Amino acid sequence: MKRFFQTIKNIFSIEDLRVRILNTIGFLIIFRLGSFIVLPGIDPNLLDPERNSGGILGYLNNFLGGAFNNASIFALGIMPYISASIIVQLLSFAVPYFQKLQKEGDSGRKRLNQYTRVLTIFITVFQGYSYLKGAIDQSVIINPGTFFYISSVVLLIAGTMFCMWLGERITDKGIGNGISMLIMIGIVSRLPISLLGEISDKFPGKAIFFIVELFVLFAIVVAVIALTQATRRIPIQYAKQVIGNKLYGGKRDFIPLKLNSAGVMPIIFAQALMFFPALIAGIWRDSDFGAYMGSTFSDPYSWQYSLLFAIMILVFTFFYTAITINSNDIADNLKRNGGFVPGVKPGKQTAEFIDTVLSRITLPGAIFLAAIAVLPAFAVTAGVGQNFAQFFGGTSLLILVGVVLDTLQQIESYLLMRHYEGMMKSGRVKGRSQFAAA
Repeated sequence: MKRFFQTIKNIFSIEDLRVRILNTIGFLIIFRLGSFIVLPGIDPNLLDPERNSGGILGYLNNFLGGAFNNASIFALGIMPYISASIIVQLLSFAVPYFQKLQKEGDSGRKRLNQYTRVLTIFITVFQGYSYLKGAIDQSVIINPGTFFYISSVVLLIAGTMFCMWLGERITDKGIGNGISMLIMIGIVSRLPISLLGEISDKFPGKAIFFIVELFVLFAIVVAVIALTQATRRIPIQYAKQVIGNKLYGGKRDFIPLKLNSAGVMPIIFAQALMFFPALIAGIWRDSDFGAYMGSTFSDPYSWQYSLLFAIMILVFTFFYTAITINSNDIADNLKRNGGFVPGVKPGKQTAEFIDTVLSRITLPGAIFLAAIAVLPAFAVTAGVGQNFAQFFGGTSLLILVGVVLDTLQQIESYLLMRHYEGMMKSGRVKGRSQFAAA
């Protein structure tokens, strides 16, 4: 405990780090306050905070920290920007023009960021109108009409762009990745309410069951941390080179291939596609097939939804790993810099070796990721409340663990630069960014 308080003292004794932490807290407070500002033209007294408590919309509301149900100006949060970023990222791997921009350095990245912002506006227009027509009870609208929908969509666009601006300010002036911090604070904001609801539901009759829940949640968090940090190191040897009168090279290094190279992206892709069965059910809602699709795939805790969700995560994990890690590029870079894998010939055989290793570690990583994603459904089946069950796995837990690890890694870097002790006795805090495979 003494070491903990000494670490806190060291953190706030560094002026730059202290200012960044306070800036981050201030930006996050602004973000949370915005989630309670209701759109003009909607009567807040008629809003039902418990609507959309189940199903996919309920999951989305918890993911956005309650702003979705509040009909706030931040109702869509940063989600349209994330969707636009995913699309631009996929285009960077599939379209030659975007591939060229990605390789142009800062100027190319600025152009890609401009495309992402413009695409964010278009996505927000579509999602904003769909949100106003489908997710909000029309009885809460004071004067529904063309002006209301146009003005509300404009405000939702402004709210999303402001959230994006807040994320960029956190990255520049605060600590951690701003976009990830905004997502995390939306998830964490629902944790106290979910925890209190679970306590009131389980006490006093099911107190032992609640204690078991906490132990299981702790074990799952430990497993997710292990999944986030697990790597397979491929040893690399660099040949010695004589330049002038000096001898260079000859050092040993390694390529860290992550067990879960795709991160949380396969779950995000799969969740995006899991909205389509509900849309199909809406089109054929008068038929038996539409009724079955609506009742089955609108419930994220049904076994049919979980099975399809897990299969899609497995597929997307291999797909995203394949497009983000190019074994041929890694082999070419090694050959160009005089590096080689011991016992493997440089060039094509090195690329095949890396691809084989990557395929072998991706399969257990994908299975583990799919298992983590469907754990909330098992938790609900076991008797855990739906709101609290969402913290037993899925995107929420993976994002929480990843953001916390990255933030602690940045804080520890500041401590080590000022010659203070790190945050752990056993070693350095390792975030997701520390395991780049390129």
